[in-house]
Amino acid sequence: MLRGLSAFPPTPTDMHGTVDADALSRLIERLTSAGVDSIGLLGSTGGYAYLTRAERRRAVEIAAETLQRRTPLIVGIGALRTDEAQALARDAAEAGADGLLLAPVSYTPLTEDEVFAHFSAVSGVTDLPLVIYNNPGTTKFTFSPDLIVRLADLPNIATVKMPLPVDASFEAEMASLRARLPNRFPIGYSGDWGAAEALLSGADAWYSVVAGLLPGPALALTRAAQAGDSDEAHRLNERFQPLWALFRQFGSFRVMYAIAAELDLFHAAPPRPVLPIPEEAKLRVAEALAALDA
Repeated sequence: MLRGLSAFPPTPTDMHGTVDADALSRLIERLTSAGVDSIGLLGSTGGYAYLTRAERRRAVEIAAETLQRRTPLIVGIGALRTDEAQALARDAAEAGADGLLLAPVSYTPLTEDEVFAHFSAVSGVTDLPLVIYNNPGTTKFTFSPDLIVRLADLPNIATVKMPLPVDASFEAEMASLRARLPNRFPIGYSGDWGAAEALLSGADAWYSVVAGLLPGPALALTRAAQAGDSDEAHRLNERFQPLWALFRQFGSFRVMYAIAAELDLFHAAPPRPVLPIPEEAKLRVAEALAALDA
C-alpha cells in the first residue's frame, strides 16, 4: 500500500459541495481496474479542505463500497483543529479506509513541537497506518529531517510523502533520511514532474496527481522506473511534458478539472473561490492528452 503508484483522483461535487456519488464511483473503478497500487482519496487533488465532514465521510463510503478491498484506500484527514482531524480519522476508519494521510493544516504558523503533538494525538485514535504529508507549497510548513525522524518513532506513523527536493538531489535526500529512519520506512514523493527521477533514484512511492485521471500512462512510467529502465522512463516522462507545463502554470488542481471534462469523466467546476483554467488553455489540455496518446 505504501509503495508504487498511489493515484489521487479529484472529488466531483456540485456547486454546493455535495459529492457526486456516481462520478466518484466511476473514477475509483477506473483506477482499481487499471491496477494502481493504492488510491489516495481526499488529498489535495481531492479538495478535502473544501468539503464538510459529512461529505468527506460519504466520499470514503462511496470509494470503499466501490473497491470492496480490491485496492488499498488511503484517506486524507487534514483539518485545522486536532480534535477535528481525530474525528475525521475515526470516520475514515469506520467507513473503510486502509490508511490515513495527514497534513498540518493551519492558519497560524505551527512550530515543530505543535506538529509533533498534532500527529501524536491523531495517529493514536485508530490502528491504521498514517502517512506524513509534507506539503509546504500548500500548508507553508516544512517538515525538517529531525521532525520526520521523531514522528517515525510514533505508533502507526508508517511513511512520509515528500515534496520535490530544493537543495539536494533525490539520492542525497533519501540517503540522509534513511540513515536515521527505521529500517524499511518507505519514502515517497509528490510533484508529478519529478516523479521519474524520484523513482529512478530509489523512491518507494509516487503519490501522483495525474494518475488520478490517467492511471495508464502513469503506471507505465512507474513500472519502467521501478524496473530501472531509465531510457523508457525518460521517454514516457517526455510525453508528459506539455501536461507538466500546464500543472506548473495553472496548478494541477485546476488542470485536473479540465482533464476530467476533456475525457468526459465528469463535468464540474473547481470549488469556489478557485476558478477554472482560462478557455484558451483548454486547447492546450487537449493537445497534452493527445501527446500522451501518440
